[in-house]
Amino acid sequence: MQIKSVLLTFVAAIGILAQAGAVASEPADAAKTTYLLIYRPGPAWPQGKLVTELPLRDHGKYMLSLYAKGIMKMAGPLTDNAGGAVVLEVADESEAREIIANDPAVKARIFVHELHPWEPVQWEKHLKK
Repeated sequence: MQIKSVLLTFVAAIGILAQAGAVASEPADAAKTTYLLIYRPGPAWPQGKLVTELPLRDHGKYMLSLYAKGIMKMAGPLTDNAGGAVVLEVADESEAREIIANDPAVKARIFVHELHPWEPVQWEKHLKK
């Protein structure tokens, strides 16, 4: 139950920040779909290790390269040591799956993943002014 609560809080925060323009933006003419990528411990995740203790240098460099290209909008570890979450904005699901397949931590089987199309709520427009 605690994992779901943390994940829902994280997802809600991402949506608010994304809609508030707190993340890098693409030109309006490029149609993009938002995906929520959830990483979970894979078969190569060492038993008893915290996510902060894992060999994720190459994964971190890969995430930074995606951010620099405007593809990855937000990412970070789940603080309950259950994996991590990433927000991607890409043309389609095949592009998202290609990004995942090229992730060094997925290739090394440290992470397995879930991928979900996601439509963040624009909460700002629901506020009464």
